[in-house]
Amino acid sequence: MTPFIQRRSFLKGAITMAAAGAAGHLTRAVAGAASNSGAQSPAAGVPEFAYVGCFTSMERKGHGKGIGVYRIDAASREWMQVQLVEAFNPSFLVLDRQRRFLYATHGDATYVTAFSRDSRTGQLTKLNQQATGGKNAVHLSVDPGNRFLLAANFTSGNLTVFPIGRDGALETACQQLALQGELGPHRTDQAGSHPHDIPFDPSGRFVVVPDLGFDRVFVFRFDPAAGRLIAANPASVATRAGAGPRHVDFHPTKPYLYVINQIDSTITTYAYNPSRGLLRPVQIVPTLPATFTGNSNCAEILVCPSGRFVYGSNRGMDSISIFAVDQDNGTLAPAGWQPTQGATPRFICMVPGGDYLYAANQDADSIVEFRAGQTNGKLAPTGQVVKTGSPTCVVFV
Repeated sequence: MTPFIQRRSFLKGAITMAAAGAAGHLTRAVAGAASNSGAQSPAAGVPEFAYVGCFTSMERKGHGKGIGVYRIDAASREWMQVQLVEAFNPSFLVLDRQRRFLYATHGDATYVTAFSRDSRTGQLTKLNQQATGGKNAVHLSVDPGNRFLLAANFTSGNLTVFPIGRDGALETACQQLALQGELGPHRTDQAGSHPHDIPFDPSGRFVVVPDLGFDRVFVFRFDPAAGRLIAANPASVATRAGAGPRHVDFHPTKPYLYVINQIDSTITTYAYNPSRGLLRPVQIVPTLPATFTGNSNCAEILVCPSGRFVYGSNRGMDSISIFAVDQDNGTLAPAGWQPTQGATPRFICMVPGGDYLYAANQDADSIVEFRAGQTNGKLAPTGQVVKTGSPTCVVFV
């Protein structure tokens, strides 16, 4: 099963763990509950466990306690909390390729943490922490060989590569790389380099890094022997001035790449050459309807497993933009907007198969479940809502 993962006062003392003493925090809509009370067959593509990172600090207005570990019922899809790992601002989580270990960033801090994962109970055990050589790591990825962990440090504007030991623990960083470029026009959001994502392409040969501060998308070739990032040629492609590129997702089968731009609330479609790591912009579409007149900015982007639809989250409008993908040229056509039923959808993700989408509403302390239409991409709330403080990221196993 493929995991979908798909941020910021410093922690005093080590991370501590506490088993969750209370039952899982799940609320359901009353409507339809009676019809669901009988025996059910397991839902398609339902993962066994979910790991939820939450903001904890006053600076982030966090209401969370750390990383919540949940067991998901195969028939009802209800979440039951089985562990709480107390931690400072675990803003982003990623699993290794074998799903034996979990790695966490800590918003506004200068380190990342490694955990081992019990495949039977889902529970986590801390292995170690390593310094990033930067501040406020916001995204992580594991190389296809399962030997290195890559981190994007938003505040300090640099990238870090860590070797992964055989026991899953992180070794001292083997590379730290600062990004170079010209600042975008936004006086506050673009005051420096701000890499916000660091995913591998589907081939595993290249890494793509959108820099919100420089209005550029950088591309690196990854050397799996040395664990080093090497600038591609060209090293980057410019976005529209003031766009603020934040996150990236690839089409699962075709050579297209989609970048969601935080500041100007747009998505850029790129044609992608996987043999050379080349990006060519072909389209920019707004994530907000023409009738929306408030303030909003983008957060997460997600291409569904079928490659037929692209979803983007809007913080302010508090919605998910839905786009249909033209399979011939990769361009996007608006297909609607779905309210997230909560404020500030920082993160969205899907279960394997794409039948359900989850929106983590940071300022509503909720994770809301939606049924995803396979033919039209529409999202319908199911009534299931997981209550947890300031969720920022969800990882399924």
